[in-house]
Amino acid sequence: MNPLSLLAHLGRVVLTALAALGRLSLFAVSTLTHMLRPPFYPREFFSALLNVGWLSLPVVGLTAVFTGGALALQIYSGGARFNAEAVVPQIVAIGIVRELGPVLVGLMIAARVTSSIAAEIATMKVTEQIDALVTLSTHPMKYLVAPRVAAALITVPLLVAVGDIIGIAGGYVVATQNLGFNPAAYIKNTVDFLELKDVISSLVKGCAFGGIAATMGCYYGMQSGRGAQGVGAATKSSVEAAAILILAANFVLTGVFFSL
Repeated sequence: MNPLSLLAHLGRVVLTALAALGRLSLFAVSTLTHMLRPPFYPREFFSALLNVGWLSLPVVGLTAVFTGGALALQIYSGGARFNAEAVVPQIVAIGIVRELGPVLVGLMIAARVTSSIAAEIATMKVTEQIDALVTLSTHPMKYLVAPRVAAALITVPLLVAVGDIIGIAGGYVVATQNLGFNPAAYIKNTVDFLELKDVISSLVKGCAFGGIAATMGCYYGMQSGRGAQGVGAATKSSVEAAAILILAANFVLTGVFFSL
């Protein structure tokens, strides 16, 4: 391949990426405007709250408790090399609240909720149910997209808060039962070490990750191709995009909150 062909290929890739980013940005702006303007659909909203929030609690809780316990073991094992085993409560708390809690909850939501939303909306498109909504003078963005994104923006920060608590509790159980830490001292060290900024950053990340997860599911569902293959491709692409954007957003928000 000569240099001009390589440059042309690179240019096509960049233009395709920019066009996709533009379409996604316009979709996100349209979603926001539909969330703020009537009419509203409370039934769809509360159904999304149940799906995104309540039904995600088991997977979030199990992920958090095992992560907290494993983190306590790893920190104790690593700290023993430097005679720093006593820092387990502090590092578990800051690791869960600042990073692992929000990120793992976001990725679990991407795996569970984003795929569900994308498959549901893509199936509706394939079976022409979205066209039926239009014929009934119901805007698909307002009926399908806005309630799901709004529910995710509200419930995912709450899931992150629950995941943080359960993750710290998992570390507490392992540290006090297996590693010989005093329960009262462990709790005191955890509470004293955490700052308000840590908690706020965790909740803000949860809100951002929830918005990303729901938006990606809706976007790729609405862009789905025809047939079962189109539904499968939309579901796969939505989860991939949501996971990548969640990790990228985590990096950006960590820099915003904790850059020196």
